[in-house]
Amino acid sequence: MAIGILGTKLGMTQVFDSVGKAIPVTVVQAGPCPVTQIKTKETDGYTAIQIGFGEASSKAINKPEKGHLAKSNSAPLRHLREYRLDNPSEYQLGQEIKVDIFAPDQIVDVVGTSIGKGFAGYQKRHNFKRGPMAHGSKNHRLPGSTGAGTTPGRVYPGKRMAGRLGGERVTIRKLTVVSIDAERNLILIKGALPGKPGALLSITPEKKVGK
Repeated sequence: MAIGILGTKLGMTQVFDSVGKAIPVTVVQAGPCPVTQIKTKETDGYTAIQIGFGEASSKAINKPEKGHLAKSNSAPLRHLREYRLDNPSEYQLGQEIKVDIFAPDQIVDVVGTSIGKGFAGYQKRHNFKRGPMAHGSKNHRLPGSTGAGTTPGRVYPGKRMAGRLGGERVTIRKLTVVSIDAERNLILIKGALPGKPGALLSITPEKKVGK
């Protein structure tokens, strides 16, 4: 269990290492994220830290949210996320979490929302094969059978069919931090991250399997 940071995906570019090898990276504007709540077993039944990110107008949040943020002297924030920790006492209300909690070559997990692609068919959504392309086929991109007839007389739930593609919560694990710019609150992560430019991302240290 470790604290993470929230950020905005800016886009992709490439950087070069010491031997001139090009490395594809995604640039993320991360933090600073103020600590807006500290949860303990005595008050909440578990231990966690809540942080906020993204300035919002005072009209965008309601009175209960304003009162909640006032406890940490935080400005109106668009996003709030919590991270479970074993030692929340190490943090204080209003403390800012910045990109310097990470280091180059560190392995991280990134959570975001994938790009929504609308209503998609079988081939695009589930990677189905197409039918024969000969003129007499008449079955180029059709789904084929979706189940037995009289019994059960219906399509089983979960059948892979056409439908909405993308727009789902996605976790990409074991990505490498290439570099950090603490002055501009930038973190460069090797590879592609979910979502469009401007999408919200949650970056956490690698979660060990079984924990």
